[in-house]
Amino acid sequence: MMKKIVFLLMTLAVVVSSCNNYETYSDKKEKERNAISKFISDRNITVISEDQFKKQGETTDLTKNEFVKFDKNGVYLQIVRMGCGEKLEDKGKATIASRFMEYNIYADSIQLTNNNSKYAWLPDMIAISRSSSVYTAQFLNGLMFKSYNSAAVPSGWLVAMPYIKIGHPTNENEECAKICVIVPHTQGHAYASSNVIPYYYEITFEREV
Repeated sequence: MMKKIVFLLMTLAVVVSSCNNYETYSDKKEKERNAISKFISDRNITVISEDQFKKQGETTDLTKNEFVKFDKNGVYLQIVRMGCGEKLEDKGKATIASRFMEYNIYADSIQLTNNNSKYAWLPDMIAISRSSSVYTAQFLNGLMFKSYNSAAVPSGWLVAMPYIKIGHPTNENEECAKICVIVPHTQGHAYASSNVIPYYYEITFEREV
C-alpha cells in the first residue's frame, strides 16, 4: 500500500512539474519581447518612431545607431545604405542578389550567413514584385532557400523595400543597398514562426542585370 502511495505522489509531482514548465504562446511572446529589448539595450540601439523616421526623410541616423520601429508588425529597421539605381516602381519586377547574416537573438550567435568566403559563390537570388504598396518575393535559390527548404522570403526582409533603391553598382562610387533589421517571429521564416524565435539580420540587395 505504501509503495502505491509513494508511486502516486511521484507521478503527481512529475505532472505538476510538467505543468509548471509548460510555456504558453503568451509566455513565449513575452520572452521574445524581453529578448529583443535586451538586444536593443546591449547594442546601444536608439529606437525612433515612424513619425520621426518620416521627418528625417525616411532615413536612420547611423551616428546614433537609429532603428525605426514599425508598430504594425514589430519590425525594427536601420537603413545603412539606400543604394544606387532606383526604387522598385509600381507594377515592377526584379531579380535581386542578396547577401545576409542571420543572428539568432536567443542563442546570441550567428546561425547562418552567405556573407563570407565559404559561400561567396552562393548569393540568395530573390524574385520580387510590387503592386502599389504591397511587395511579394520568393527565393529562387541560395543558402536561405537550401537551409530552410522554402521559397518564402521572410516578411521582415521586405519592410525596407519602400525606402531603398534596387540597383546594380556600375562604378566604384556606387554601392548596393544595405539594411539591418530585427525580425520578430511573426515576420520571420517558418522555423522562426513555429518556434517563436526573434532574429537579427544584416542584408544587402543588388539588382541583377
